[in-house]
Amino acid sequence: MALVKSCRGKNPQFGKDCYLAENATIVGDVTMGNQCSVWFNAVIRGDVNAIKIGNKVNIQDGAVIHCTYEKSATTLGNNVSIGHNALVHGCTIHDNVLIGMGAIVMDNVVVEENSIIAAGAVVLENTVVKSGSIYAGVPAKKVKEVSPELFNGEIKRIANNYTMYSGWFKETE
Repeated sequence: MALVKSCRGKNPQFGKDCYLAENATIVGDVTMGNQCSVWFNAVIRGDVNAIKIGNKVNIQDGAVIHCTYEKSATTLGNNVSIGHNALVHGCTIHDNVLIGMGAIVMDNVVVEENSIIAAGAVVLENTVVKSGSIYAGVPAKKVKEVSPELFNGEIKRIANNYTMYSGWFKETE
């Protein structure tokens, strides 16, 4: 069973049909929608500010979701995939977004819908990633637009696959 802890009088809240890996950690002011999954060694720390997570969000192995005390909350929209070992901190991620493996998304970043942050990218504080963009590099810059093939083949496919994967683990519980 995942480590789910209250902090400062706030308890994590979960929607329907969520999967939490046994060694995932969810703390404090965290609100999660339906059909979400939090994978092995992932940490969601709502101790210093609020974290709001939409529906059908997957937070993959080793990812960290956090915020900044009295400054920047974190919001993840619907159909969002947070890749392995990514760090998402004090920012707003809109619907249908893929944050690649090992990416870092800093405070006050806004990633608009239908976008991809490439693996290993570092999105600096206060950046606005426009809808339908792919950002890559250190610091991250726009490299191209998200094609319909990428939207279906990556953003949509990964979110759907993680819903399927979590079902495999729910069957064994």
